[in-house]
Amino acid sequence: MVRTAVRTAVAGLALAVPLAAGCDASVGLSESGSPTQGETETSDGGTKPSSGDEARARADLSGLRIASEGDGDGYERDKFGTRWKDIDRNGCDQRNDILARDLKDVGKDGGCVVMSGRLRDPYSGKEITFAKEDAAELQIDHLYPLALAWRMGASRWSEDERERFANDHDNLLAVWGVPNRQKSDSGPGEWKPQKSFQCTYAVKYIAVAEEYSLPITRPDHTALEGFLERC
Repeated sequence: MVRTAVRTAVAGLALAVPLAAGCDASVGLSESGSPTQGETETSDGGTKPSSGDEARARADLSGLRIASEGDGDGYERDKFGTRWKDIDRNGCDQRNDILARDLKDVGKDGGCVVMSGRLRDPYSGKEITFAKEDAAELQIDHLYPLALAWRMGASRWSEDERERFANDHDNLLAVWGVPNRQKSDSGPGEWKPQKSFQCTYAVKYIAVAEEYSLPITRPDHTALEGFLERC
């Protein structure tokens, strides 16, 4: 099936790439890995968005267009441009930016490259110790998957817009490789993170869909509504 082929392509080309190396601050993490202003930390080390972010997500969700998925014909990772391009022009590529943002106790090579750190995986709650020589343990996930975005309308975008989407901090998250491979190119109607992260996940996912005017499927809409009930 085309869907199966797309999942394989995403897992093989986009999600299974080991790591060596703009998310809204109100729902992200600081460079030290601690919660940003407006967030609270949960007992399992996760973060919870502010009530204002939750309210905005609920309002935005009600305005997102509901649509059916396309068949995915023509999807290739390369159609989303250069992987981990330095689109914010801070001198560091996006994957090192995300590692520096999401990990705690970050150690660098004196420049951009993140050499070590610790991550409480938001998808599973597992504690991960990151070392560059064993970089495959952590991956950078697209919350709104590229292949899913293609099926939901990104196939009609310009290459520049697809590249911006693929490298946007808002849509990137450092995660453990195991649940990331399980997630693949699924939307929230087919895959969900641990309960304590579902509120934050929904807020982030909805913000990306709103920013890029991406529609969502009916099952994804229903799942996101449920995730917001955990806020």
